[in-house]
Amino acid sequence: MLSLNAVHKSRGVGSQRYSLVIAALHLGAGEQLAIVGPSGCGKSTLLDLLALVLAPDQAGQFDFNQQDIGALWRADRQSDLAALRSQHLGYVPQTGGLLGFLDVRGNIALSRQLLGLKDDGSVARLAEQLQISDQLAKQPAALSVGQRQRVSCARALAHAPQLVLADEPTASLDPLNAERVMQALLAQAREHRTACVIATHDEPLARASGLQVRRISCRRDPDGGVTATLGEVC
Repeated sequence: MLSLNAVHKSRGVGSQRYSLVIAALHLGAGEQLAIVGPSGCGKSTLLDLLALVLAPDQAGQFDFNQQDIGALWRADRQSDLAALRSQHLGYVPQTGGLLGFLDVRGNIALSRQLLGLKDDGSVARLAEQLQISDQLAKQPAALSVGQRQRVSCARALAHAPQLVLADEPTASLDPLNAERVMQALLAQAREHRTACVIATHDEPLARASGLQVRRISCRRDPDGGVTATLGEVC
């Protein structure tokens, strides 16, 4: 479903350069992976590549959903990339990213509405499974941080994507709510055989949640720049 080999991305030059190296990353349907490392190591850059919003500088192979993503970037086929993003990807940002002018029901249903999908009961089912059914008529400002994160998880899953990407989805939560949100997201993803890549600094939580773990390590290069490398499953 997702296959990357020899993918590189660099930003800046000289002592301001940051480079991310992905020797290999392969993910099948329903597989769940945590990318761990401290702040600034490149977790968000990796997610941006997987979310098809950041073009790689080099890509020996970058396939998603039987599409050659490297070729789409080289040909500047932005409409095709946008279609893949909207139809097959779900995204959970660190702060929830909910729209304040929509209620909870509207936020969850947004991904389906943008695709022109009819109401098939997914919104209500996800709200029940994520224990936010009693919050559907509320605005995001009336929710707790943990509730907002569960709404964001529901929105990411509502259109039945093949891949969900989550950027530090529990970083702003206390340990108890962090565990609840992580388990809720992963349980729903497993039920629908949705693959997940979760960027987190909390390796113990990732391991306790049953995720495969791959670390990003950094080194300082002779030019003063930084090279980050995605390691193997550990």
